[in-house]
Amino acid sequence: MRRAVVESVGHYLPKRVVENSEFEATLDTNDYWIQSRTGIERRHFAAENETTSDMGIKAALAALENADCKIDDVDAIILATSTPDKIFPATATMLQDRLGASCPAFDLQAVCAGFVFALSTAQQYIENGSFKNILVVGSETMSKI
Repeated sequence: MRRAVVESVGHYLPKRVVENSEFEATLDTNDYWIQSRTGIERRHFAAENETTSDMGIKAALAALENADCKIDDVDAIILATSTPDKIFPATATMLQDRLGASCPAFDLQAVCAGFVFALSTAQQYIENGSFKNILVVGSETMSKI
């Protein structure tokens, strides 16, 4: 039986860091309340002109470089996102185009569990022999909604 393994990871974080204290002016909350319930101390907000695909492409390129993998070796692209650039076409196809890939590409939306669901979906495709190498990307611009 074929086994699916993670060969590489890549990441990207937007430059703007937002501390919990920034929410105190507009919401009935404080840093202690947020940290004690969520563990979150700060988050990164996408720039005004930064899209889900912009961030996803940076993470994807880093993962490919870390794996010493060429885009021609990728058999499919799965993008986990609940904040696509557009309703149509799928944001994964924007990554596909920008990477110069000619493989199938699709979005998978499952909110918080999206990336794990995308990994599980990739695992199934690999283990059943449909694909050998799948690029899985998780990218969100929740700060815009």
